[in-house]
Amino acid sequence: MRLLGETEALEASVRLRFAAETGSVNAAKRLAELFAEEAPLLATVEVQSRAHALAVELVGLGPIQMLIDDPAVTDVLVNGPGEVWIERNGRLERSGVIADKDLIARSIERLVGPLGLRADRSNPIVDARLPDGTRVAVVLPPLAVDGPVLAIRRHRADPLELSAFAGPAVVQLLESLVREQLNLVVYGPTGAGKTSLLNALVAGIPPNERVVTIEDVAELRLPGEHVVRLEARPGSAEGIGRTDIRDLVRAALRLRPDRIIVGEVRGAEALDMIWALSTGHDGCFSTCHASSAADAMRRLETMALLGAERLPLEAIRAQITAAIDVFVGVARSSSGGRRVTSVHLVGPNAELQSLISANGTVQKISRSRRGWQP
Repeated sequence: MRLLGETEALEASVRLRFAAETGSVNAAKRLAELFAEEAPLLATVEVQSRAHALAVELVGLGPIQMLIDDPAVTDVLVNGPGEVWIERNGRLERSGVIADKDLIARSIERLVGPLGLRADRSNPIVDARLPDGTRVAVVLPPLAVDGPVLAIRRHRADPLELSAFAGPAVVQLLESLVREQLNLVVYGPTGAGKTSLLNALVAGIPPNERVVTIEDVAELRLPGEHVVRLEARPGSAEGIGRTDIRDLVRAALRLRPDRIIVGEVRGAEALDMIWALSTGHDGCFSTCHASSAADAMRRLETMALLGAERLPLEAIRAQITAAIDVFVGVARSSSGGRRVTSVHLVGPNAELQSLISANGTVQKISRSRRGWQP
C-alpha cells in the first residue's frame, strides 16, 4: 500500500509535468501516461482511476463533473453556493454535492471560455451549446441575487420514441400527422419534453426528404440522411456577429427545403416561422411555451405582432390558420414522465377541435393538406 505522503508526492509530480505541457488532446489519457511513468508498479485500474479524478479537477468541473457523467442525469442545476440539484429519470432531487463560489466560477469559465464567450458583470447572461450538444445557461450577479446560477442540460443518449409519450391510438394519430405532411406546433411548459417529443415526431420523416432545422441552441437529433442544421449565433460580448432566428428562417427558404423545423419560437421570429409554414413547405414543425392549445394560438398571435409592422390582428390570425394544422400538447406528470395531453385541429376560422375525446377515443383525419376534415 502506498503511503499518504508518497501518494501526495506522486500526484504533485504528475500535476507539475501536466501543467508544463501544452496541446494535450485527451487530458485523462495523458495523465494516465504520466502516472504510469512516475509509478510503473501501479495497477492499470488504479492508474486510470487516479488519472480520471485528476483530469476532472484540472480540466473538468470538479465534483460537478461526476453528475454530468451520470447517464441517468439530464439536468444539473447550480443555484448559487450550496447544494447542487439534479434531474434524474425525470425527477428533481438533491445531489449531495456542495458547490462554493470558486467552484462555480471555475466551472462557468471552463464551460463557456473555450466557446469564445464571456461571462462577467458586463455580460451576465450566457446561453451556449457545448460541442457534444450539452446546453449551458449562466446568470451572474447582480441579476442572480443569491450568487452565480448555472444550468447544464444534457441530451439523452437514447432518444425517446413516440410510445414513451402516448398510447398506441395516439401514437398512430401522431404518425399519420407526420406522414401526411401536416404542419404541427408542439406546446407545453418548460421541461415538459417539447424537444424530446419533437425528436420523436421527426423520426418519422422519410429519409430522402431534405430537412432544414433552425434552433436557438441546436438540440434536435434527426436520423435522416439529408438534414441541414442551422443554429442562431449570439455574437461576441460586444454584440458583433449576431445572427438570430429570423435571419435563419429567411435563409432556410433559399436552401430548397422539403420540410422546415423551427426548434422554438419566443419572439418576433414567430412571424417569419408562420410565413415559412404557409409558403407550401408542408410537414413543418415548431414548438412554443404555452399551457393549452388556445393559449398557444394567442401567444403565436402576440409574438407575430411583435415582428409585424402595422399588420392587423385579423391578418396575423389568418396567416396562422393557413400555416398551422395541428397543436400537440405535452406535459410532465407527477412521476416525472412526459405525456401527450392533447391534439387539436385548427379549423378554417381558427377554431380548435380536439382529436382526442374525454374517454380517450381518437378521431381519424383524411389525407388532404388543405380542407381536410376529422
